[in-house]
Amino acid sequence: MNSFNGNISKLEVSGNLTLAHVEVTPQLLLKAIVIDTPKTAAYLKLGQQVALVFKETEVIISTDSQIKISLQNQIPASIIDIEPGQLLSKLNLSTKAGELNAIISTNAVKTLALKAGISVVAMVKLNEVMLQAL
Repeated sequence: MNSFNGNISKLEVSGNLTLAHVEVTPQLLLKAIVIDTPKTAAYLKLGQQVALVFKETEVIISTDSQIKISLQNQIPASIIDIEPGQLLSKLNLSTKAGELNAIISTNAVKTLALKAGISVVAMVKLNEVMLQAL
């Protein structure tokens, strides 16, 4: 599991859903949608420190930082190393918020010509990010 710590900077509520904006670093804002509201979950408050947790298999990799896409959680990173497998490969990434792992197909590694040292953008759908109060 990947985990970054941050502070809730904004909350948007609609019905029983809350979109939490979490400042991980001054330059990195990540979002998570949760099935709770500030009325039903005490941790949903401005300034609350939380961990954003997401699976390695939920990370999408792009080599194009200018790509127009609906994924709002975009994390600039560089590849530390790649652990290749026959079907899947694990990418160890370095970001300004800390290390991050992604598991993608080995075919995608080859197609994107991924290798240690290159810059990529790691992306995660906001509904795949879980929040944990700290």
